[in-house]
Amino acid sequence: MSPPGRLTIDLDALRDNWRRLARETAPAACAAVIKANGYGLGVELVAVTLFNAGCRIFFVAHVGEGVRARAALGREARIFVLNGFEAGAEVGDYAGATLAPVIGSAAELARWDRALPFGLHVDTGMNRLGFALGELDPARMGGAALLMSHFVSAEDGDDPLNARQIAAFERARALFPGVPASLANSSGIFLPTGPHYDLARPGYALYGGNPTPGRENPMRAAVTLEIAVQQTRWIEPGETAGYNGRWTARRRTKLATLLAGYADGLPFGAGATDAGPGPEVRIAGRMCPLVGRMSMDLCIADVTYLPDSAVGPGTRAEFFGPTVALDTFAAKSGTIGYSVLTGLGARYERVLLGGG
Repeated sequence: MSPPGRLTIDLDALRDNWRRLARETAPAACAAVIKANGYGLGVELVAVTLFNAGCRIFFVAHVGEGVRARAALGREARIFVLNGFEAGAEVGDYAGATLAPVIGSAAELARWDRALPFGLHVDTGMNRLGFALGELDPARMGGAALLMSHFVSAEDGDDPLNARQIAAFERARALFPGVPASLANSSGIFLPTGPHYDLARPGYALYGGNPTPGRENPMRAAVTLEIAVQQTRWIEPGETAGYNGRWTARRRTKLATLLAGYADGLPFGAGATDAGPGPEVRIAGRMCPLVGRMSMDLCIADVTYLPDSAVGPGTRAEFFGPTVALDTFAAKSGTIGYSVLTGLGARYERVLLGGG
């Protein structure tokens, strides 16, 4: 029996997205960020697919993710741990899987075995992780395999903070001549004035997210989420749908109940209310709005304008994929595509396309 939710992962699209980004960043190398369990798709699956596409440098968030990636990739790939030398971890936790922490504090650096590979994280405006510029001391920090920082607003090409961060990173680079440098994330790759330096490290764009908001998405959709209809019903004007009666029918309305909810990673804020519209899903070739509050295991779509023959138990709705943009679905749900992808639940049937 097939589960009611189907998550299709297009491995050819994932691979093509990396190659598209690698062409954009050349002659700089192009890495791949596979944190958060490969953005919800499975860290081993994503790592091997991108390795076979030509990627040789990977970034994870936690040491545990790095251990999983190393087991899948073998020893040829390089793996950096973005969160650094984690509190409570031991050097052996990294050394055993040949993982390089991106160190961002003097305390981390003091604990690390400098004979082993590591990176340096410079804070240029995020105020999250990393050394401040004034803390950088090449005499004490020599031997790094990578110097990196992180854009704050690269998706907004007009934000003046981008230029300030680039200038700050240039000052850091000048202190560490010859050390490979990395600044560009997915959106940073497409900044008209943003240098790629030696290594770009895209994440979201690999999985089909739009790195250039407001413009056409240059990436292929790599993930499609479809949910089955369980039941349809007609309600009269003035009746409500969902918890707390937040959405009221203004006409005689046909509703379809779909077999997934926030326990499956769907945004709690998805669904129109009387206060405003929500996202739409595609059913039988037509966009249909989600209505009412999202339930734990169910949600509701308005399918009034679909003929009875087009929708019934088992009919599937595309929430995002080739014909419903992930970013559009997320924005209309009051969230971002990153959150939607990384929150994908475990109850979906996962179908793999391509990858041969």
